[in-house]
Amino acid sequence: MKLLTRRAALSAAAVAASSLLIAGPASTQTVEMRASHQWKQGTDARDRALRILVDEAVKRSPDLKVRIYPGLSLNIKTVAQYDALQSGSLDMSVYPLVYATGKVPEYSITILPGTVGNLAEAAKLKKSAFRDKLQAIANKDGVHILTWWWTPGGFASKTREIAAPETVKGLSMRAADPIYEVMLKSVGASIQSMPSSEVYSAMQSGVLDSLLTSAETFVSMRLYEQAKNITIGGDYTMFMLLQPVLVSKKTWDKLTPAQKAALEAGASASEKFFDGVQDEAVKAAEEAFKKAGAKVRPLTKAEYDEWVALAKKTSWPEFENKSADAKELLKLLLTDLGR
Repeated sequence: MKLLTRRAALSAAAVAASSLLIAGPASTQTVEMRASHQWKQGTDARDRALRILVDEAVKRSPDLKVRIYPGLSLNIKTVAQYDALQSGSLDMSVYPLVYATGKVPEYSITILPGTVGNLAEAAKLKKSAFRDKLQAIANKDGVHILTWWWTPGGFASKTREIAAPETVKGLSMRAADPIYEVMLKSVGASIQSMPSSEVYSAMQSGVLDSLLTSAETFVSMRLYEQAKNITIGGDYTMFMLLQPVLVSKKTWDKLTPAQKAALEAGASASEKFFDGVQDEAVKAAEEAFKKAGAKVRPLTKAEYDEWVALAKKTSWPEFENKSADAKELLKLLLTDLGR
């Protein structure tokens, strides 16, 4: 009797152990993710920061498998990556939200001229009611904002220095956002719309005289080979753009809490790196243009103030009229910036 009892106990223990072995792997959900962007591997901080994010996330959650496709190598066009995120056919993308303003007009807040003037102001918004509201709008549209990457930039031109607003009169320009374009049109610029991946050929062919873009893009897209003037640097800029890593909401919702936490930790590490190299990116752009023989200058405070005053009369009202959410976003943004 005792022998049978012992055998039964051993059998029960073996079954329990077997169950633990089966339950262990089953409880860990391996997720394979594809991440895409339009920039060159290794040279652009957006690619480097994404790799830091992925490396740090995988260290914490080895069941995450993320493959990065730089330079549009996944064969999903730049703007169409948002559609792919919404459908779940793409898991992750470094994506300027302004490319999706046709679907979500409120995304124009992420480049609205005269609001965020430098990296220090962008940092104030990292944990803010403004960011929470923007996240809610993004989630509703099928994407999740994972990182808080802001890129400073400026104006570049083939024909003249860009300073105060009147200096863009008659230029064919690219600004990447329809609300921003309202301001430029008000002082006589004509507008061409295109993603960053197309601006080099547009400058080369004469479709564009000038453009606004980030310091990173000025260098990684070799725009110093086309433009003869750049307005960049200084204490404030008229180009500050949120370029986050977006995750498909369909993918995000399937992740375990541990996997989400791992990606958020990776995002935090990437932000520290990204913020730390943006001043270097501005200096690199200045040096690249100088080396190419271009004229390099920042906006003066007086010129910046003229642009901000113009933005308040043109782009701001245009944005607020888009929706109640747009009006709330601008109010929250200005409040969180202490204005």
